[in-house]
Amino acid sequence: MTDKTLSFDELLAAMPNLASPDQMQRHMTDMSGFEAAMPSVVFRPVSTDQVAAIVKTCAAEDRKITIQGGLTGLAGGARPNEGDVVIALENMKQIEEIDTVGGVAIVQAGVILENLCTAVEQEGWYFPLDFGSRGSCVIGGNVSTNAGGNKVLRYGTTRDLVLGMEVVLPDGTVLNMLNRVIKNNTGLDLKHLFIGTEGRLGIITRLSLRLFPNPQTRATALVALDSFDSVTRMLKQARSDLPDLSSFEVMWQSYLQQAAVHAGKDVPFEGRYPIYVLVEIEGADKPVFHEGFSAFLESLLESGIGSDVIIPQTLEQANSLWQIRDAIGEILGSIKPYVAFDISIPLKHMPEFIQQSTAALEEKYPHSINLLFGHLGDGNLHLTTGKHKEEDILAVEELVYMIASRFRGSISAEHGIGRIKKPFLHYSRSEDEIKLMSAIKNLINPQDLFNAGRLVD
Repeated sequence: MTDKTLSFDELLAAMPNLASPDQMQRHMTDMSGFEAAMPSVVFRPVSTDQVAAIVKTCAAEDRKITIQGGLTGLAGGARPNEGDVVIALENMKQIEEIDTVGGVAIVQAGVILENLCTAVEQEGWYFPLDFGSRGSCVIGGNVSTNAGGNKVLRYGTTRDLVLGMEVVLPDGTVLNMLNRVIKNNTGLDLKHLFIGTEGRLGIITRLSLRLFPNPQTRATALVALDSFDSVTRMLKQARSDLPDLSSFEVMWQSYLQQAAVHAGKDVPFEGRYPIYVLVEIEGADKPVFHEGFSAFLESLLESGIGSDVIIPQTLEQANSLWQIRDAIGEILGSIKPYVAFDISIPLKHMPEFIQQSTAALEEKYPHSINLLFGHLGDGNLHLTTGKHKEEDILAVEELVYMIASRFRGSISAEHGIGRIKKPFLHYSRSEDEIKLMSAIKNLINPQDLFNAGRLVD
């Protein structure tokens, strides 16, 4: 692309892969279901240079931009304002390099997460980001929301997997920070300005990602328990006994039953226990690995922490349990209107939060359906409440976030703030914190060019 700033008409003529009117329909909102709005045009660039050219023109003509990836977000962040220019990164899907010596991948931001993981695995490495939308979400969106997932307990959030990035700033400047080393103490680590800030400060176009040795094997079990106290005791023991612990996913009875039905699976244990933990370890395929896991499960039953256990004997059986855990997407369509809360609560306060929030929902909205599951190993609870009236949704959100604030919890553990949670940010952040975030946004994005109306003003 030329360094010259093109007029908008020149840009339209020069840019390939514009979305057709029919194709534009899918760019009107995201998976959050936030009320749709029609963009004026959808650009689908294939390179950083093309993104920069689009941004320069839009900045010169003050045309607001919405950035889109896989459209899997649940906070309304990818839904455009009416008439916005959309930059959809879906064609920026090149896996440019997999460094099999240093364990680094260089990729464009529109690479689908599952495709990235598969390509890396074929080279004998492992990228440990994983969640239910893996087949449609893109890595740029994962980074811009600092997504969590099923393996945070061992590998950290997305932030911990990013070595560097290339970013287009709101004036069209390309900031190349494709660092490839783990240790780099050379001043401010600027990549963190763009991780978790939902596109407000810049458009991530390329990434350098940290890889890990591919685990030789995995072992999975579903443990039935009789109380949340047993869950916390199990987690403490798992952290002590299982150095290869990677996942600790908790499902309450009501969620397990609905999820199994929607996933087309038999309900484990016939759903007769109040709470369940899907636990997984991954590591070297050696006798000590398998013996240690078996000993851990046996000790749970002998001590009374666990009431029963299912140990899959095949990969297919293990995948069936994960399909139940990941079936929330299938459930949501049957309980509209719903609110899918994504909350972090200090583990010691989790029972109180659950009791207070579910009791309040059941009292005020007796016809609601309340489902609980989450990544309890890192304090992340997904409370999904459905069968509400549309006019009650804001009050439902206010109610639960107010209760979460009593325990110094976060209103967004991994999904981001977007549009939907922006009015409630004060429940997790102080006035001074919000002012500082706004000041940083206004310094880097003074025109409010990128993703206006999200996160902070």
